[in-house]
Amino acid sequence: MKYVLVTGGVVSGLGKGVTASSIGVLLKACGLRVTSIKIDPYLNTDAGTMSPFEHGEVFVLDDGGEVDLDLGNYERFLDIKLTRDNNITTGKIYQHVIAKERKGDYLGKTVQVVPHITDAIQEWIERVAAIPVDGEEGPADICVIELGGTIGDIESAPFIEALGQFSYRVGTGNLCLVHVSLVPVLNVVGEQKTKPTQHSVRGLRGLGLIPDILACRSTKALEENVKEKLSQFCHVPLESIFTLYDVPNIWHIPLLLKDQKAHLAISKVLNLAGIVKEPSLEEWTSRAELCDNLHVPVRIAVVGKYTGLSDAYLSILKALLHASVACRKKLVVDWVPACDLEKETEKENPNAYKAAWKLLKGVDGVLVPGGFGDRGVEGKILAAKYARENKIPFLGICLGMQVAVIEFARSVLSLHDANSTEFKPDTKHPCIVFMPEGSRTHMGGTMRLGSRKSIFTVKDSKSAKLYGNKSSVDERHRHRYEVNPDMVERLEKAGLSFAAKDETGKRMEIVELPNHPFFIGAQFHPEYKSRPGKASPLFIGLIAASCGELDTVMNPASVHHLISNCPKSVFVNGTSKKAPNGMADVRYNNGYCNGLHSR
Repeated sequence: MKYVLVTGGVVSGLGKGVTASSIGVLLKACGLRVTSIKIDPYLNTDAGTMSPFEHGEVFVLDDGGEVDLDLGNYERFLDIKLTRDNNITTGKIYQHVIAKERKGDYLGKTVQVVPHITDAIQEWIERVAAIPVDGEEGPADICVIELGGTIGDIESAPFIEALGQFSYRVGTGNLCLVHVSLVPVLNVVGEQKTKPTQHSVRGLRGLGLIPDILACRSTKALEENVKEKLSQFCHVPLESIFTLYDVPNIWHIPLLLKDQKAHLAISKVLNLAGIVKEPSLEEWTSRAELCDNLHVPVRIAVVGKYTGLSDAYLSILKALLHASVACRKKLVVDWVPACDLEKETEKENPNAYKAAWKLLKGVDGVLVPGGFGDRGVEGKILAAKYARENKIPFLGICLGMQVAVIEFARSVLSLHDANSTEFKPDTKHPCIVFMPEGSRTHMGGTMRLGSRKSIFTVKDSKSAKLYGNKSSVDERHRHRYEVNPDMVERLEKAGLSFAAKDETGKRMEIVELPNHPFFIGAQFHPEYKSRPGKASPLFIGLIAASCGELDTVMNPASVHHLISNCPKSVFVNGTSKKAPNGMADVRYNNGYCNGLHSR
């Protein structure tokens, strides 16, 4: 097993995740099998209980693991299926070591950070790296490890020490260290400054890790004299210093690395010269160019609670992008804070209220994503009502599906106090109820998580057609509330169709309005399995319906063509513009990227 370790310096948010993913793509294109590990030094056991404002979205894996969003990047770029153990946290390591201590596995020894914690980290890496994640048997050839945070962070000290020991443990020629650093350009003089990277590398060396490759983030390609200076002061060969400059879309990053011969530098360190073949990235090149040249817009409103931080909905944005590129459309996302649609906002902040409704009424389609807590729920219900009454294509995910059911019960069944017991425990008409197997006392890892089967019960439904008329699908879940089974019959008689259910037939998975151009809610999260080359069928349906092309793509042959020929992942970083009274109006325009970042 060979390892590529990716660290970061100077500042956070440089794009270690995208860099690690792109390195994986490059090595995979060389004919190697690749797996990935993300190390997060925080004390949480996993990302499940963290606010999206703190850490971006929680990404859910097939096995139910709630992990860092960078694992979503790895899965999308490399088209692999990771496990919860591919995300290492300080909490997991300490929990593992303390559990062993309680069992008496250390035979009375004093348990310390060195060697017990550091040994546990190394053993975890070796064990997880051997787990196949690409559907083939046997371990991968290369494991790309990303160390979260920035060199010098106090909480990452045990991992730095462990990785220093690990480099000796695996031996020379088996670990390549790639250090991602910043080379800023000062506007005053317009000169690329190397000092931040010099200090970062010095700190890294002082901690016992010696970089083999420098990946330098900058607004433009590094000048030759700048590379020479970095080589001299950082003791890194000139041919091992690469520039990751701002590009039109993130798809260019693996191509940048290829053009600068990064695969040769890595294979030289790992003694793979003569073994790896020339990387084949023609598909990436064509898709990157396609993404740059889309012009026909499709405008989607994302009505959510965390619209102030786009990373809270990163997988949603990726899935929208995959689908829009598959449909050959330029994606424009309008962020609509759900709270700003509510009547209370009309009184307290009329400008924000007007701006929110103006945005909502100007879009081609509406998406209401998942979320927790009652803030903004009434706004989401109003968005679902607007889409239903005005025949606007609508996709509700998790909570988005639940608010669509609540809105239908209120408006069509005239159950004006219909609600979820999550928001109003004493409601007389509980459309959404707490799942019996859930825990009311413990938050972490107690939801219905991971990949579950949904069986189509309405064969001629739009969702069934979009999934290619399959009898069932496996999608990832993350919820602790569900549609009340006791209300299903009444809702169906009023015209709501539950197109898919779980294997028991009692848990509703997909809801549709048959007499609407496109009104679908899914209890699961289809965005987690969307891939650049395999766009989610429900997202393709939303984009196609928003463009007036739904009938075309619901043809089974068309769906298969769109899903299997969607260009690979493009990370789109839009520009943020202030609307009246601070309302977020961020537009994600496909083909424009103001920089590379993982969060």
